Amino acid sequence: MTQKTNGHAKSNRWEGITRPYSSEDVERLRGTVRIEYSLARAGAEKLWRLLHDEPFVPALGALTGNQAVEMAAAGLKAIYLSGWQVAADANLAGQMYPDQSLYPANSVPNVVRAINNALLRADQIAHSEGRDGVEWMLPIVADAEAGFGGCLNAYELMKAMIEAGAAAVHFEDQLSSAKKCGHLGGKVLVPTQEAVQKLVAARLAADVLGVPTLVVARTDAHSAQLITSDCDPCDREFITGERTMEGFYRIRGGLQAAIARGLAYAPYADLVWCETSEPNIEEAREFAEAIHAKFPNKLLAYNCSPSFNWKSKLSDDKIAGFQRELGAMGYKFQFVTLAGFHALNLSMFELAREYAQSGMAAYSKLQQREFALADGHGYGAVKHQRFVGTGYFDAVATVISAGQTSTCALAGSTEAEQFEKPAGEKKTNGHGYSNGHGTNGHFKSNGHFKSNGHAPEMLPPFDRFDPEEVALMPSGD
Repeated sequence: MTQKTNGHAKSNRWEGITRPYSSEDVERLRGTVRIEYSLARAGAEKLWRLLHDEPFVPALGALTGNQAVEMAAAGLKAIYLSGWQVAADANLAGQMYPDQSLYPANSVPNVVRAINNALLRADQIAHSEGRDGVEWMLPIVADAEAGFGGCLNAYELMKAMIEAGAAAVHFEDQLSSAKKCGHLGGKVLVPTQEAVQKLVAARLAADVLGVPTLVVARTDAHSAQLITSDCDPCDREFITGERTMEGFYRIRGGLQAAIARGLAYAPYADLVWCETSEPNIEEAREFAEAIHAKFPNKLLAYNCSPSFNWKSKLSDDKIAGFQRELGAMGYKFQFVTLAGFHALNLSMFELAREYAQSGMAAYSKLQQREFALADGHGYGAVKHQRFVGTGYFDAVATVISAGQTSTCALAGSTEAEQFEKPAGEKKTNGHGYSNGHGTNGHFKSNGHFKSNGHAPEMLPPFDRFDPEEVALMPSGD
């Protein structure tokens, strides 16, 4: 198959990528209906550029759409979506689970969709208020765990991720039915070639949908001690010969086993990720050098995991320079998997603890911190009504009624009365939701009317409105 299966791809996009199938195979599987997956395509192309233009791309794990919006407002350029966090607090079963693939398989795509919807809403709000300085639509790197089954399950899951708007998806080489968090015991690997087939399935799904979604290959061989079978010659040097009561084979996991698998996965993946047990820069260097000796341009990913006790392993200076060192080695995507979980739990515990002790003084203290961050730093959630789109839907109602509506929600709200800055006081830099440029007396529609906070002034009469002209207007992408 040629390396230009997707016609939009630049010539170097598929350099070093192996596809053991033909263009004819892809075309036969596509059907006759073409669907454009614009969010997934834009995210994948953006992430690919970032990985090549930046020293490295740092990301935090988002648990909710609101967390993703704050990440964008704060200036991050990508979002990580962890299956661990979805298992813990965001799955469609409505359960709190450990990271063992116990939740419904469509849960992560559902959260991808929710995050994209929140980012789209933030973009709509900001644009309607004349604030286009923040890049809201960040690429999402999503966790497909071990694919929730075999190759066909991986194929369907990858399609669901793309339909939801994921930019990149990672698959690990564990047995799906016994999957564990990479920092737990009891992990069971599948044979190397079985893991390769899941990567092929993921790539095929992206090709069939016509999107250059990035495929990330993760190996858990560093700390795994079990494998399902001794059928693959690639694995035999690490198999001890012992078997367990379940029939699994014991293996000697470690860095060399991880390197062997990383080399096997590299031709089928855009990035390779070795899950590690501690933040060890020398191990990271050895892995990177081994991969790059055979695949010089292969991008790498690194989990800066909350499962590491960072202060017990590294000095403050080493922690501060850790990601820069990794970036220089080719670890271009670096992420804190469970950042959303820990930030959510710590902030709520601190508030609840102080509230239990001092009542409303605790909440007022939090609110003052919000005001301080809103003043020139881009934080917008202190104005919670505007943050979730109340002003935006006031604008919608204003357009629908030609400016005659009397039911706008922000006008007369406590937020408008108590959260606006006093007259003459300096406004924020416009990255948050606190600069007052919104629908509260300042909304302008696409040239047909404007409101000064009272009766609207009609501009061109509607018989001059040209829907076709509006439909052809650039979207601002």
